Amino acid sequence: MTNNWFEDRPWITTLGDLAQEPYVLPDSTPLADLAATVDARGDEEGINYYGFTLTWAEFDRWSTAFAAFLSAHGIKPGDRVGIYDQNTPAFVISTYGVWKAGGTVVPLNPMYRGELEHIFADSEVKGLIVSQAAYLDRVKDYTSDLPLVVLSDDRSFQTDGPDAIYAMFDKLPRFEDLPPAEGRFAFAEAVEDNLDTDFTPYSPAPSDLGLIAYTSGTSGRSKGAAATHANISSNSRYCLRNPILGPGDGYVSLAPLFHITGFICQFLAAVAGGARLILNYRFEPGSLIALCDRQKPAYMAGPATIYTAMMAHPDFSAEKFASFKSLMSGGAPLPEGLVNKFEERADIYVGQGYGLSETCAQVATVPHGFQAPVDPDSGNLACGLPQPDVMIRILDDHGQPMGPGEVGEVAISGPQVVSSYLNNPQATAEQIPNGELHTGDVGFMNEDGWLFIVDRKKDMINASGFKVWPREVEDVLYMHPAIQEAAVVGIPDDYRGEDVSAFVTLQPGAEATAEEIMSFCRQKLASYKAPHQVTFIDQLPKTSSGKILRRTIRADAVEAARAAKAAAGTAD
Repeated sequence: MTNNWFEDRPWITTLGDLAQEPYVLPDSTPLADLAATVDARGDEEGINYYGFTLTWAEFDRWSTAFAAFLSAHGIKPGDRVGIYDQNTPAFVISTYGVWKAGGTVVPLNPMYRGELEHIFADSEVKGLIVSQAAYLDRVKDYTSDLPLVVLSDDRSFQTDGPDAIYAMFDKLPRFEDLPPAEGRFAFAEAVEDNLDTDFTPYSPAPSDLGLIAYTSGTSGRSKGAAATHANISSNSRYCLRNPILGPGDGYVSLAPLFHITGFICQFLAAVAGGARLILNYRFEPGSLIALCDRQKPAYMAGPATIYTAMMAHPDFSAEKFASFKSLMSGGAPLPEGLVNKFEERADIYVGQGYGLSETCAQVATVPHGFQAPVDPDSGNLACGLPQPDVMIRILDDHGQPMGPGEVGEVAISGPQVVSSYLNNPQATAEQIPNGELHTGDVGFMNEDGWLFIVDRKKDMINASGFKVWPREVEDVLYMHPAIQEAAVVGIPDDYRGEDVSAFVTLQPGAEATAEEIMSFCRQKLASYKAPHQVTFIDQLPKTSSGKILRRTIRADAVEAARAAKAAAGTAD
């Protein structure tokens, strides 16, 4: 077997009947996909938000109305418009409204504050749709130069949502009580005033820029992945090519819509497939469990940390998840221990997918009905089989392809891979040479085409000359019955170069000692891989999309070690 074996796409054989031809779908756009759904099932419920509903035909009409408003207020084809909101009707209506006005959508993390200065300047946004709460609390100081700001007050949508989520809105002034400001408008009025419009929506070409997805910044300053309408549509339609899920099934927006997983695999996939998009404002375990119990959905996807949080909630039970046909995890590694715990308690398997902002979400998944294999040597759980339209290669440090089972950098090409980073030709040349994304993730593929992600290239620990991948150690930690969450980082050490250090949170009511956990790891790992330090903390730092921030943990741990060393020196 040569190292060009990837060209044979071994995953096609493993997928079997799921590898439907044509492998590469014809180019389309999200607007064309919406039009097809409206034609096929326009009278069916499309959006559900705590009692507020829209059929697909109504959603189409409302988004056209908002497009008319944007056009009337200066948004032209090619302009970039930011959306800074939780999972709300305003977010989804605005997205299609921006596209119908000819604009490019820039989804923004609702936790961003100072980061907005870089993103606004880099993307040159001409307008912003923002929740009233976030505008007053986080965004106002960064919008003085924007010609158009639209505020969404969620009280304008009839809801029966959890009191814990909506109590915050009762503390805010209404739009009409705010001081007047030029260029600032209310979202609900912007839509309602244009529902009878004769506006003709813009019709973007598949090659037009549709989305600027800013990377999460876990390894540095965010970069804007510039996705075309064809990139976006390609992956949202591939989410549908499985017979388990069908039109009308409920998709819960578990992952935030500003994140590429929520945006493509939940929001746009629901639109393209005529599913029922059940909007969950933002993650809170109790309210999400209650929402699933009321709405009886079929599908949702989110990071592993969310499934951990739900299992720790007192309302968690198997019957609350009985309606689901598929549960998926994405955006962060999924440990085998967590999969087993969830299946034991909820009687449903959690699959996972792998993708990045630069690939418009998933490019490899554990298909519905499959279970991911575990690598017998490392204990890693496979993250999925590549999609039929994707080429995934494993490359060595010189960019040469490697054979099955050999560890190297994961490289991806296909119709969903963006061709550039916005305003960043150097990063484009380094990370997307000739249209192939060099991900910075380290992994391998077995002979059946299953992809295993070992870790991030930059997170590798060098302990006495031995390579230690944090994820391998974390997967073992998750097998310990007392551990709820874990993160492993390398801490500078005078003797070893770097020391393997674990940071863990415990299950509610559980007890464990550091020595007990280290001994548990030594039984399952080579001695140089087992942590030499275990630190118990109340909560691991995460991005708002649920990724554990090893970079933050490492920086805090290094600073603490330096302080302790300095104090010891002073004491001497």
